[in-house]
Amino acid sequence: MEIIRATKTAEQAGAYYVRIQAMARKHHIPLSVEFDEHDTPDTKYIVIVDDYLPIATCRLYAIDHTKIMLGRIVVLPEYRGQGIGTLVVKEAEQWAMELGFQTSVLESRDNKIHFYETMGYVADMERKIEGETFVCYRMEKRLI
Repeated sequence: MEIIRATKTAEQAGAYYVRIQAMARKHHIPLSVEFDEHDTPDTKYIVIVDDYLPIATCRLYAIDHTKIMLGRIVVLPEYRGQGIGTLVVKEAEQWAMELGFQTSVLESRDNKIHFYETMGYVADMERKIEGETFVCYRMEKRLI
């Protein structure tokens, strides 16, 4: 497996591929909902590839000068349960720290909260986010 900090169009296409396969297709999410104003050529993505196939991704963008949002964290279904989700989040956190961010923020589906808690994220159960597809909760982790 290889971890890529996607900076080229072809690498970013790998992130999009994973999201289309694991989210849009599986959960019938329209592409206009899955891809939003935070998906731009300047957005940062982590992509994990197995041989040549993209299998996991995470999107990063600044909320402000101290906080970064990790989002669209996805692992293809056939690769789940192998620690790849943890790997992609840790790489995103490392990159965020290198960029000078102090806090990592994410919006977790209600059934994934425990996964993120094991990595040090704290859920704000008062900040329920009713999306078009999932119920999510805001979670934060101090990076430094």
